[in-house]
Amino acid sequence: MDKMKEMDKMKEMDKMRKMDNIILIGMPGSGKSTSGILLAKSLGLSFMDTDLLIQQQEGMLLQDLADSAGFSGFIEIEEKIISQIQVSKCVISTGGSVVYGEKSMAHLKDIGIIVFLDVTFPEIMRRIQNISTRGIALKEGQSLENLYEERRPLYEKYADITVSGDGKTIEELVTEIAENLQK
Repeated sequence: MDKMKEMDKMKEMDKMRKMDNIILIGMPGSGKSTSGILLAKSLGLSFMDTDLLIQQQEGMLLQDLADSAGFSGFIEIEEKIISQIQVSKCVISTGGSVVYGEKSMAHLKDIGIIVFLDVTFPEIMRRIQNISTRGIALKEGQSLENLYEERRPLYEKYADITVSGDGKTIEELVTEIAENLQK
């Protein structure tokens, strides 16, 4: 009986250890990578960018992968790679399309707190200078605005914390994320 209690306690401790990750979700241009690096530095955590991880594992630029694999192929590759992430004490910046993979999102929820960086569409347009180099997986005939409208409810669905990024410097955004994590 003591072994069962000990195993349960170890499982609970493992779960708590995994929950010390902070996962950033949001549209391209919302500040996930930039604020993620500064957040990791300010909290003494490591940093991972899943877009870079995908590029590294697939051996090609994200945009080239999105172009060659197509929308559903890209989502499948992204989900496979993200579902295998095993880190602790890490800020994880995800690609904007991560919310299309239910398996990915379930895994990320299991290993951390999900923070949605909410930025309005006009602000996204102001920040993104060249959509063709961002690795954005658009469906055929889809505009960036359509993509924004499609993804926003998914970001809201998965978020544990939502932080508005409009009109804030990166430092202000990082401070607000950290303050929300303390609550």
